[in-house]
Amino acid sequence: MNTVTDISVASAAAGPEPDRAERAAGAAARAAGVSVRELTDLADLDRVVELLAAIWGRVANPPMTIELLRALGKAGNYVAGAFEDGRLAGACVGFFHAPAEDALHSHIAGVSARAAGRSIGFALKLHQRAWALRRDVSEIAWTFDPLVARNAYFNLVKLAARPAEYLPNFYGPMLDAINGAEDSDRLLVRWRLCDPAVTAACAGARTGTVAADEFAAGAVAALSMGADGEPVPGRLDGATSLVAVPRNIETLRTADPALARRWRVAVRDALTGLAARGGRIDGFDRTGWYLVRRDA
Repeated sequence: MNTVTDISVASAAAGPEPDRAERAAGAAARAAGVSVRELTDLADLDRVVELLAAIWGRVANPPMTIELLRALGKAGNYVAGAFEDGRLAGACVGFFHAPAEDALHSHIAGVSARAAGRSIGFALKLHQRAWALRRDVSEIAWTFDPLVARNAYFNLVKLAARPAEYLPNFYGPMLDAINGAEDSDRLLVRWRLCDPAVTAACAGARTGTVAADEFAAGAVAALSMGADGEPVPGRLDGATSLVAVPRNIETLRTADPALARRWRVAVRDALTGLAARGGRIDGFDRTGWYLVRRDA
């Protein structure tokens, strides 16, 4: 079946929110020019393996194997792909948390380079949301590299996911074309699927932070960027703080690996330091600033 959304109805009691989610997923897929569906056939799963291996530059040791994808799908987990003219353009894989947690962990998602910049990742996430709601799952969690500004904007603004925990060197050295051999710090986010902010984001609303406005209102820089591109630590005692990240850490890792490592440590120190003082990440400015607020 090759429809815009192929979401099985697993709950007879599914209410209007899953219906709205499915409509939003369909609209996102149409806007991106793809069809999104669950994948079970070996041929499709093999395409997922090849796509993710190409994205991460790990052909000899792919991020996912066909055996694991087959097992995850058979066990009722989420394995889906976005297709354009019959070609796989993106894929997303998730598995369930412990039963008491009522959540899906979205482990990996990627879009081919030829299809980048067309909101295919957005279409995949909205399909995943509708799929989860049809199964009475209220939350999806995943991790991302907090140094990657475009992913921070996508996750925190475009999807309205909320940061929950900073995880230093979560995977250890990953030795791939994206992460290299550096520490793999991750930010764990939780996507509360029926949160009004999430529903609005999935309908296209954007509520991103504007750093200039926050500074004008009294925010302080916990970490900024110097004129030479170096991270410049600031104060950690502000009620509202801003933490800078490089505009393109992937390019920086190639051009100046030592500077990229300094940014890793500086962002880690700033975000964990603010968290230790009661701070919580509350937004992101797409020019490269995390907004952190401290509870009174």
